[in-house]
Amino acid sequence: MIPGTVIPESGEQRIPGVGFLNGIFAATSVLMLSQVREMTGLDTSALQNWVKRGWVSPPVNRGYNIDQVARILIINMLRDAFQLEQIAFLLSYVNGSVFDRSDDIIPESQLYEYICLLISRYDKQSVGDEESLQACIDEVTKNYVETIPGARDRLKAALRIIIMADRCIIIKKRAEALLEGLRN
Repeated sequence: MIPGTVIPESGEQRIPGVGFLNGIFAATSVLMLSQVREMTGLDTSALQNWVKRGWVSPPVNRGYNIDQVARILIINMLRDAFQLEQIAFLLSYVNGSVFDRSDDIIPESQLYEYICLLISRYDKQSVGDEESLQACIDEVTKNYVETIPGARDRLKAALRIIIMADRCIIIKKRAEALLEGLRN
């Protein structure tokens, strides 16, 4: 699946992150709630709750822009690994308040791009290889331009946590499949 969505990823036509989002946003500048629900598999009440709690900024004229959708996708992809409050903390560690863009160190759409690139590049079998993960993060973020001192380190720390969480989700799904095999 494309991270944070219910959309299958085709092996030959991988379109990570912003490329995927830009394709969706090519014809419009916003997505409506029903489109976000269809893409993510989330129900209306979950999305509205995330907005109400301040984890996602409110839609403008009932539409979600590319950065709001990217944030929703990031939250959705991490739900199997962390509690929602932990995800909100992690995203605020990167970009501060969801209501104040001036404290952001990176647009959520670019953060999503980095996440997707890391997921596609970091060997899924290298679960505990911290050195390999760090090298991959360094490569993916090499063109990142720091907006405030320390931003690069904050970004790299958050990406490391996100990719480790993604690997935890993979392992959990493998274990669940093995467990289910015992029932059959």
